Amino acid sequence: MKTRVVMLFCTLLLASASAFAFHCPADMKKIDEALGKKPALSAAQMSEVKKLRADGEALHKAGKHQESVDTLAKAMKLLGV
Repeated sequence: MKTRVVMLFCTLLLASASAFAFHCPADMKKIDEALGKKPALSAAQMSEVKKLRADGEALHKAGKHQESVDTLAKAMKLLGV
């Protein structure tokens, strides 16, 4: 019984980590699509969005998914996505 509980806990833990990992690419895609629509942003805002997008991707690749999601959320906020 105890082994099953531990196995279930580990499975749920791995599933939640995967959920964060797959959330990052979805956010990056949203940002890319919004950038493709030529949003009305100042040059400084556009530069900031592109920097946040690149930083979010780097964090994702480094396995820092929560930081990546937070960074990408800042870019999406600037884009109004």
